[in-house]
Amino acid sequence: MVPDTTTSPRTGRQELLTALGEIEQRVLWLSAATIDHANRVRPNPTGLKVGGHQASCASMVSIMTTLWFHELTADDRVSVKPHASPALHAVNHLLGELPAEALTTLRSFGGLQSYPSRTKDPDPVDYSTGSVGIGATAPIWGALARRYVEGRFPGAGTGRQYALLGDAELDEGACWEAVQDPMVAGLGEVVWIVDLNRQSLDRVVPALSAERLAGMFEAAGWQVLTLKYGEQLTELFSRPGGEALRTRLDTMGNPEYQRLLRCTPAELRDRLPGTGSTREPLERLVATLDDDALHSAVRNLGGHDLGALLDAYAAIDDTRPTVILAYTVKGRGLHSEGHPQNHSSLLTRDQLADLATRTGADPDDPWRPLPDGAAARLCAERAGELRRPPVERIAPPPVPTDFGRTPGGTGTTQQAFGRALLDLSRSAPEAAARVVTVSPDVSSSTNLGGWLNKVGVWSPTERVDWFADDAETILHWRENPTGQHVELGIAETNLVGLLGELGATWSRWGQPLLPIGIMYDPFVNRALEPWQFGIYAGGQSLLVGTPSGVTLAPEGGAHQSITTPSLGLEQPGCTTWEPAFAQDAEWCVLAALSLLGRTDGGSAYLRLSTRPVDQSLAAVPADPAARERRRRQAVAGAYGLRRAEGTPDVTLAAMGAMVPEALAAADRLASLGVAADVVCVTSPGLLFRATQARRGLDDAPQWVLDQAFPADRAAPLVTLLDGHPHTLAFLGTVHNTSVTPLGVTHFGQSGALDEVYRHHGIDTESVVRAALDLTHRP
Repeated sequence: MVPDTTTSPRTGRQELLTALGEIEQRVLWLSAATIDHANRVRPNPTGLKVGGHQASCASMVSIMTTLWFHELTADDRVSVKPHASPALHAVNHLLGELPAEALTTLRSFGGLQSYPSRTKDPDPVDYSTGSVGIGATAPIWGALARRYVEGRFPGAGTGRQYALLGDAELDEGACWEAVQDPMVAGLGEVVWIVDLNRQSLDRVVPALSAERLAGMFEAAGWQVLTLKYGEQLTELFSRPGGEALRTRLDTMGNPEYQRLLRCTPAELRDRLPGTGSTREPLERLVATLDDDALHSAVRNLGGHDLGALLDAYAAIDDTRPTVILAYTVKGRGLHSEGHPQNHSSLLTRDQLADLATRTGADPDDPWRPLPDGAAARLCAERAGELRRPPVERIAPPPVPTDFGRTPGGTGTTQQAFGRALLDLSRSAPEAAARVVTVSPDVSSSTNLGGWLNKVGVWSPTERVDWFADDAETILHWRENPTGQHVELGIAETNLVGLLGELGATWSRWGQPLLPIGIMYDPFVNRALEPWQFGIYAGGQSLLVGTPSGVTLAPEGGAHQSITTPSLGLEQPGCTTWEPAFAQDAEWCVLAALSLLGRTDGGSAYLRLSTRPVDQSLAAVPADPAARERRRRQAVAGAYGLRRAEGTPDVTLAAMGAMVPEALAAADRLASLGVAADVVCVTSPGLLFRATQARRGLDDAPQWVLDQAFPADRAAPLVTLLDGHPHTLAFLGTVHNTSVTPLGVTHFGQSGALDEVYRHHGIDTESVVRAALDLTHRP
C-alpha cells in the first residue's frame, strides 16, 4: 500500500469517502441498468443479441469514481477500456454531460456506441477504444503529441493522460512495444491504471503474476504502484493469525481465489484456512468474524478501496510514466461477481431489483437523480471543475498545389517524396512548420535524409550529436525540442498510434499538424488495425508506404507487398494514391497535406516505389492551363496518358511503377495493328467512389471518369498494377466493358526485375497477350 497523503480541500476525508461511496454505488447501478435496458426493455424486433458487459463495468466503478469525482483536472484526459463504456456514460450523466434519456440508447442506431467513441458518442470521450491494446497505448501517443504541440504552438496545456485497461489487455504485444519505446520513459504525465481482475473473456487467468508485470514495467523505467488489499484486509493482517492470512492469499492461485468469491460463509470457513501450516491460525482468525465481515473481507481488494485509490493518485511521480496495478473483482457487487463466465452475463430481473435495493436506486425509475446531499453536491462541483472551454480551432495554413517545376531524367516516386518536403519548406514555410514526420528507424532508407538534415529530430531535451564533426556523416542526427521528425523504435504499431494522435491535435487543442508517417510498404499490414482505428477516432494523417510491390525483387517474397493497394481503396476516411511519376507524386503529396487538420478533412495513404522511371514518359504538358488540367486529373484519380489515333481497340489502365510496361505494350500492340489507349491510374479509391456516385451510392465527383475514360473511347480493358489485380478490376463497370486484370496474386521471388515481372505475368509480354485475347486477334 502507498502511504496515506491525500487530504481534500472541500471536506474532511471521511465525508469525502462517504460521498464517493454513494456516487460509486450510483455508477454501478446506472451502468448495469443501461445495459439491462438495451437488452430487456428496448424493443428488439430482430431478436439479435444486443450485448453489454455489466461485470466489466462493475470492476471499474471504484477506479472511475475516484478519478472523475476527485482526482481529474480539466486538462487531464482518460482512455476507458471498451467494455466499461456504460460506466463512462454513467459518470458523464452524473456530471450533467449526458441526459437520462441518452442512457436508454446504448448500442441503438444513432445512440451511445458499444465502445467509447470520440466522433460518435454525444458525451465527452477523450479516446476512442474498442480494439485491444489501442486504447491502452493511445494516451502515450497523446502525451507525446501534446508535448510536441505545446513546444511550438502554446495552448495545449499540461495534464495527465490516463489509460484504464483490463489486465487481459496486457496480453497484446502492442502494449509492451509502446511501454519500452525509448521515447516513452520521459513522459511523466502518462498513467496506466490496470483493472487487475484476473479474468479474461472465457476464464480465470491461471498464472497472472502482478509481480512479473511490475518487474517488466520497472525495467522500462515506469513507476509501479500496487494496490492489492483494502483497509479491512490490511487491518486483519495485524491481528493474531493475520500473517497466515496474508501468506495464504498471496500464495493462492487465481482460480482458487475466484472460487472463494462464490462461496457461502460456511463454505468460506472451511475453504479459506487451506490445508497447510496456515490452517490452524486461520481457523482461529476466521472464527472471530461474523458472516458479513468474512464475506466482505475476501473481496476487500485495493482496486475497490476508495481511500487506497486516492492515496495512490497522490503518490504518482510526474517525472516518469506510472502504472497502478489495482486488484479488483470482476463483477464486484453483482450476483455474477468472480464467476469465470460472467463476461457478458446479464442480471436477471430479480437480481437487478436486488442491486437497486443495495445501491439505493429504484428499478421502476432507474434514472432518478441522486437525492440532495453531499454526493449530489460533489457531482455538481466536479462538473464545473471538469468542464472544458470550447476549443478555438486554427485553420491550417494553405498548402500549394504545384511547385511549378517539371522533374526530368530518371527518378523514383520515393525520391520525389523527399524532394517535395524540401520544396514545401522553401515555397510554403508556414505549412512546412506544421509538418511532423514519424518513422520506425527507416528514415535514411526512405529518402528522408534531406528533410532531417534541414529540420532536425524532435526530442524533449537537446542531445549532443557526437558525429556532427565526422566528415563521413551524411545524415545529421540533431535532436532538440524544435526538431520536426520523431524517430521511434522498430514497431509499426507505435508509429501509426502516434500518427493518429498527432493527427488529432486540431480537434483536441485547436492546433493542426500535418503528420506524415513513413514505413516500408510491406509492413503496412502490420500496422493496419491501429492505423484504421486512428482514422475512425478522427486522426488525420498521411501514411507513406515505400518501397512497395514486387519491384523489391532482390528482397524476396517476404518484402513484396501485394494487398496494400486494395487496403488503401477499402479504408473509410482515407484517400489512397499510387503515382507513377515524380510529378504525380509531388501533386499527390500536396493534395494529401491539404486534407489534414480540417473539420472536413481526412487521411491519406501514398504507395511509392524505388523503381527508376524515365520521367519523360509522363509527358507533362508545358502549357499552364493544360498542366493544371493534368494536375487536377492526377489528384482526382486518373488521366489519359496516351490516346491512339481513331477509336481504340483496347484500353490499358496501369498504376504506379507498371506504367512503363503499359506504354511499351501499347507500342507493341500498335505494331500489330491494335490501337491502345493508356490511362495512368493514380487513385483506385477515388475512381471507385466516382463509379459509386454514378449509381447514386456516393456523393463523390464523377467528372474524372468522363475525362480519363470518355464514353466515345470505351473499349475492353487490361488493368495492370504491382499488387493484387482485383484493386482495378472494377474499372470494367465504368462502361460495362470486358476486363482482364493483371497483378500479383502469390508470394514473390528474388531475382532480376524482368524475371520477377515475367513470373507474375505483369511484364510487357503479358500485357500484350491479354490485350490480344480481349480483342480476339489471331
